[in-house]
Amino acid sequence: MLLHFSTPTIIVSLFVALSTATCFHPETVLAAPYFEDGYLGLTQTELHQTLGMPQAVRDRKSALRVFTYYAITDWDKYFRKLVSPENGEDVYTVKRDGIDIRYSFSYAADPNDANENRPLFVRLVDIEFSPSVPLSQVPSLVPEFHPSEDPTAPAFRSNIWVLLFKGASSPQARFIVKEATKDKLAWTLAYQLFSLQGLPDPLTAKSLVDRMEISAQSLDLVTQRQKHTHEPILNPYSREFSQRALTPPAPATKKIPLPKYAE
Repeated sequence: MLLHFSTPTIIVSLFVALSTATCFHPETVLAAPYFEDGYLGLTQTELHQTLGMPQAVRDRKSALRVFTYYAITDWDKYFRKLVSPENGEDVYTVKRDGIDIRYSFSYAADPNDANENRPLFVRLVDIEFSPSVPLSQVPSLVPEFHPSEDPTAPAFRSNIWVLLFKGASSPQARFIVKEATKDKLAWTLAYQLFSLQGLPDPLTAKSLVDRMEISAQSLDLVTQRQKHTHEPILNPYSREFSQRALTPPAPATKKIPLPKYAE
């Protein structure tokens, strides 16, 4: 399921699309999504046709999450000419269940295409929540997010994120991956949920997250090269995880005090 906006937002998006239609160059390239999320692999033009024109464009200024936001018309007329067009992320905002949600779409371009107006393809979807939300609420806030309920579905965690894999790999998805050895690996739909304040241990369905990414990641890469940073966990969206969370922890045992001897 793709992103849904309220009626006023749709009207505004359509008005903006019509008023700025001459600013964008239609692409003749037709693409299809690689996975069930419905976004990864679409061209920028196809994304705009699906969601309407974005409310803004943002440009990452450093390796950290520092962005400059531009009006869509300002970006197309001036700023996109100062940097590579794929550096601009299309931004859409929506409110669901009282939560402000911001979608940002990052793009990849064919490095072998030297044309000025070369097509861009969605490579990553960044979704931010304000305020933070519990893990259990994310599927209702993000219609594109359908986590597996299989307890054995590949799931990993660190101190700040949870990583979930779903579905079969897609050979076509290698195109949007930046990994140097991408042609030797299989790439699968991945959901990565982040917590700015850090995730508790043990993890529960009530653990808060601020952001999630939809991308293509490699399970082989995680299990073979990143085993020290990716801790395997029970799928947090499985019934077994919920049942385990309801089981009260064993009472802490008191340690036997050690005698102190005079020196």
